[in-house]
Amino acid sequence: MGYRSNITTGSLKVRESRIIADLMLREIYGAQWNKAILVDNVLQTRSVETARRLSQLIKSRLSLMHDDFWRLIRDGSMEVAVHATFSAAVEHSTLLGDFMDLVMRQEYRIFTPKLSTKMWEPYIEGCRGRDPEMPEWNQSTIKRLRSSVFQMLAEAGYLKSSRSLELQSVHFAGEVLRCLEKHNENYVLRCVTICS
Repeated sequence: MGYRSNITTGSLKVRESRIIADLMLREIYGAQWNKAILVDNVLQTRSVETARRLSQLIKSRLSLMHDDFWRLIRDGSMEVAVHATFSAAVEHSTLLGDFMDLVMRQEYRIFTPKLSTKMWEPYIEGCRGRDPEMPEWNQSTIKRLRSSVFQMLAEAGYLKSSRSLELQSVHFAGEVLRCLEKHNENYVLRCVTICS
């Protein structure tokens, strides 16, 4: 998968992911799906368009993973749900995964106390070298992508906050790691274990 700007919603949306995982596990699709999302407003959004956009994003993330992950998201503890949702986000966005694998891994290795926002632009240029088909994004999109990635990293515990950008060690939930191993999610596994 090439680099895409499909993560500009800004966060993992764990609460909403639990709801979407439940719908998917109960095989709610088609008209029933539209009723749940657009009429019943199960995601509790302010507009129909937001509900549609958010449900499509989360469904596209989760659909890349085995339904074992959907169960972890729906039924697991908050830590398990966060880590399973984050795993789906990494699988869904090479931009997020490669940033962890190619940039953050090195920062952990040399014990850098915090990331810098200045790392993002050279990373984006490197992405263009790895994927010549990558779209030409304007500066505001590049900043939004950076903000989204840092927000998700903070939610998953890799950063103390999306403001301080202070690196933290993450003890990824064992249930999620076992699920990644079971389903041969090697790329995701490599990304989420960067500080192990």
